[in-house]
Amino acid sequence: MLDRRQDRGRPHERRDDRRRNRRRPQGTDQRVVPRASRADLPPGRFEVSETRRSAEDGGDAGGGLMSVLRGGRVFEKVGVNVSTVFGRLGAQAQAAMAARKQIPGMAGDPRFWASGISLVAHMRNPHVPAVHMNTRFFWTPQAQWFGGGTDLNPCIEYAEDTTHFHDVLREACAPFDPSCYPRFKAWADEYFFIPHRGRARGVGGIFYDDLDSGDWEADFAFTQAVGRAFLPAFLPLVERRRVQDWGEPEREVQLVHRGLYAEYNLVYDRGTKFGLATGHDANAVLMSLPPLAKWV
Repeated sequence: MLDRRQDRGRPHERRDDRRRNRRRPQGTDQRVVPRASRADLPPGRFEVSETRRSAEDGGDAGGGLMSVLRGGRVFEKVGVNVSTVFGRLGAQAQAAMAARKQIPGMAGDPRFWASGISLVAHMRNPHVPAVHMNTRFFWTPQAQWFGGGTDLNPCIEYAEDTTHFHDVLREACAPFDPSCYPRFKAWADEYFFIPHRGRARGVGGIFYDDLDSGDWEADFAFTQAVGRAFLPAFLPLVERRRVQDWGEPEREVQLVHRGLYAEYNLVYDRGTKFGLATGHDANAVLMSLPPLAKWV
């Protein structure tokens, strides 16, 4: 069901898909932000700001909402971005996309439309793992696809935490295609690898892109399932680890590990590259960076 195929559907179907997909991220946002707020002690408050993207002629090119909680007792920084952007892909963005995905006809008609939600949490207690989650939908006149994933980034690893995180993701994938979890897990291991450091940035999760099976509803349902699995995969780890004692040695390990996370996002992350190349709000694009990091 979740294999990629060349059948991209008819243009009028893609327009309908964009309208349907636009309603999805906000629903996920409304679940994640309140739960993250309540997990802090006392409940933290998100600062919500509107982000805008302007076309080259100054016209509207989309935007979204950026919700950030800073300085919490559990979450040192957690950000949730919801965005819908559109316009024409410039030469730099086209080149970046062509490096991994050939879309015939894009040069002649570089229109695009993209909608998604991204979440990154950097925790106060070094025993609580950092985490990332993203789901998205991308449309061009020639092709459309879903992408997304989530990965766990502990600076102090606990095998039982890793097992729980992956078990929840496996269960979320199983109703759609039992083979997709091992495939998307392997893809995450490859994608979230830091070549210049020769190591992974965390303990993995799942990652997928270019998902267009020919059954839009099935691909949409799978992407929704990934988003719904995030909280039960992650919040039990927060509850388990947030009360553990820690001191300067653990903080040192955490800050150095955050340096690895920052390196990855600035050098390799597709979303960061795309956001900066297409002129999206820089603060929103770079929201994933940790509040404090260290290099040795």
